[in-house]
Amino acid sequence: MKRAIFPGSFDPLTLGHFDIIQRGITLFDELVIAIGINAEKKYMFPLEERQRFITEAFKEEPKIKVMTYEGLTVDFCQKINAGFILRGLRNPGDFEFEKAIAHTNRKLSEIETVFLLTSSGKSYISSSIVRDVIRNGGDYTGLVPDTVRVQP
Repeated sequence: MKRAIFPGSFDPLTLGHFDIIQRGITLFDELVIAIGINAEKKYMFPLEERQRFITEAFKEEPKIKVMTYEGLTVDFCQKINAGFILRGLRNPGDFEFEKAIAHTNRKLSEIETVFLLTSSGKSYISSSIVRDVIRNGGDYTGLVPDTVRVQP
């Protein structure tokens, strides 16, 4: 079975993430949306809410699982027997950053990284932009799946 993980903080899940996940499930038998937990990071949304956003968005997709992890991504891959890491690329800056991580992961393990380019209409969307729109009372609904709703 070809199992991959799509790691991230998903704070919150965006339409860019959604795009990569939808396209990624066509490549693998199972795709684990792996929510990384970093005690040093301040999140806008609690872990349980981020999990709910993703679970509800993909409730009809049996090939998707949502899990959380701490520590090195490659260690998590080995723990759950995932041979691939799926990553989305929005721009050349993403590529350079992700390339360095992929090389490091490959040095530490046999895990392959698979890159997908974000669809052109979604390449400008990032979680940090969405958080900024939300913080400032803007209309974020065109940037996230319907499952991501903020309580006023």
